[in-house]
Amino acid sequence: MARPLLDQFSRRAFLKGSGAAATALATGSAAAAAAPGGAGLIEGETTIRLKVNGQQQEVRVEPRTTLLEVLRYQLNLTGAKPVSCDGVSGASTVLIDGRPVMASITLAVAVVGAEIETIEGLGADQPDEVSRSFVAHDAQQCGFCTPGFVVAVRAYLHRHPRATAAEIRQGLNGNICRCGTYTNVLQAALAVVQGANHG
Repeated sequence: MARPLLDQFSRRAFLKGSGAAATALATGSAAAAAAPGGAGLIEGETTIRLKVNGQQQEVRVEPRTTLLEVLRYQLNLTGAKPVSCDGVSGASTVLIDGRPVMASITLAVAVVGAEIETIEGLGADQPDEVSRSFVAHDAQQCGFCTPGFVVAVRAYLHRHPRATAAEIRQGLNGNICRCGTYTNVLQAALAVVQGANHG
């Protein structure tokens, strides 16, 4: 009499089959990477070039190196802050091709070829109008979250130059200020909008 179907499987046979499948998958992936035109895999430390604030920079990274680590510890651009590992604070906000991105959860190897702009790129000798408005409206206390907010406001107002107060609140809900200066941040952003509308 034939055994029931479930009885024909054993844990050992399952593990052997899974191991064989994993080996085949790994071998196939390695072959694909080695094949002409394959995506390629990065193993260990390698040199990449990043365009940061308009300048090409050579940096050494591992596959797991975040953009935030590169900016702070290799390029000495410390505006973006390491507040949260999952990016929920918004303190590590930078612009990638004009869009706000959390540098703390973005791999450096993923942004090769992109335009990266940090808070330092919005300042220098001619500070951006958002930076000036933050100063004028005292939109900071400890200042730790401020760079992320400035970059986020700049990105949002680029896309929504006539934004309302409600829209700005919604647009910045990924940034957290533990000192609670949200009212002043909102006033600073609205001043930029009003200046643009009357400029």
